[in-house]
Amino acid sequence: MRFYRLFSRSRIIDLKSTTLKSALSELLDETNDLAKEKVEKQPLLKQLLSREDDVTTYLGNGVVLPHCRVKMKRSYLIYVGRCKEGLAHGSMLEYKDARLVFLLLAGTDEQQYLQLLAGLVRIFQDKEAVRRMVEAPTEQDFRDVVMAAVGEPPSRSKQKNANALQGFNRLFQKQAYLLARRARCEHFVIMSDTFTEPLSLIPELEEKKVIVVTRGASEAYIDHKAIKDTISVRAFSKVRMNQLPSAILIGMARGMFKQNEKLCCIGGRPESNTFDLMIMVNLSKEYSHVYGLQRDLIPPKVKPEVMERVLSIATELAVEGREGKPIGSMFVVGDEAEVKKYTKQLILNPFFGYKEDDRNILNPFMDETVKELSYVDGAFIIRGDGVLESAGTYIIAPSDTVEPLPGGLGTRHAAGAAISAATNCLVIVISSSTGQVTVFRQGKMIPLAVKGYEDISAT
Repeated sequence: MRFYRLFSRSRIIDLKSTTLKSALSELLDETNDLAKEKVEKQPLLKQLLSREDDVTTYLGNGVVLPHCRVKMKRSYLIYVGRCKEGLAHGSMLEYKDARLVFLLLAGTDEQQYLQLLAGLVRIFQDKEAVRRMVEAPTEQDFRDVVMAAVGEPPSRSKQKNANALQGFNRLFQKQAYLLARRARCEHFVIMSDTFTEPLSLIPELEEKKVIVVTRGASEAYIDHKAIKDTISVRAFSKVRMNQLPSAILIGMARGMFKQNEKLCCIGGRPESNTFDLMIMVNLSKEYSHVYGLQRDLIPPKVKPEVMERVLSIATELAVEGREGKPIGSMFVVGDEAEVKKYTKQLILNPFFGYKEDDRNILNPFMDETVKELSYVDGAFIIRGDGVLESAGTYIIAPSDTVEPLPGGLGTRHAAGAAISAATNCLVIVISSSTGQVTVFRQGKMIPLAVKGYEDISAT
């Protein structure tokens, strides 16, 4: 999704306010959008602050992201404000670290609200992107940086200057294209975390199926005209091609990559602005274990973005652990009615009674809750639309139809394999001892490397 189309430069401002309440009021006063939509400001302000008191929307990294649904004709209204010295809000000290206030208003009938919120959060979790916004010398520069971060294509003059400095990158693309054509690669996969400056693709690539793997804001630095699709995968190290294994699985789940296809993947050291690595991936050899599941890799009624979100959280837990300690956990996604027949609660269900929007895995403010509950034994049960049904859930599915697992995998993996065989669900398991992320579908195991592309052969 091209987020920049939802933004307006007139709603990106430097704030004079010193409190969260006045900052929100200042943002809402910047344009007459509320009057056009016949939305009363004071009740809206009260709703935003009331939600802030119940559950903070401070994301960390100096970003506050207040949001709510509003009865209006537009799908979305988005405001961004920059404050130099932080904000005051009650006794909550974290707002003193706030430097950016991102305000999202969504129409009450807008169905993609949480998906948009999750996508935008990925941008504002990019520390480098936030640093550029905060340090932009003028308000106009601030607007330019924000629009670039949300995907606005660079102006022709900037693109021309950038191209003049990237002759080597054009040469690298040209040679990669020639090799890909000879090897009959159907797709070109570009790792966009390589770039912090604009990059144009050579004209020859426009005839290929170009897929950009992005961690968020860096998507803005690739010319959009040549891109057929994007896959968002967070990166957790500076290793080249770190996101590629997960991106390939997501691409296969979405139906982008098909059986017997070959991929030409190009990238470089993150943020180096220079291509220096090309890898040919033969899916029929390296992902043969997935082919039997490809048409049914994602269970019915499970949204692809839900799988991607769970995979992202699982990968983050696998790499970073929790408070410096390794974490093992299990996520069971889809076919929740049938799954419940093979479960029982180890603890009182912590998600019982909450609104579905507030306990949806796509809601970025669920991240900390899920990570904290990962300490608890048992699994997370998640509906196909992302609503968290329970945590601390014990799996008691029969395992007699499941093939023996490789040595070293314990009861958590055995339970994941068993429930995926007994029901039409998808299971993602994190190993506490190795940090390995494993996907189970129909009793079959699909291990994912999380430390870099050098481990992909293990899959």
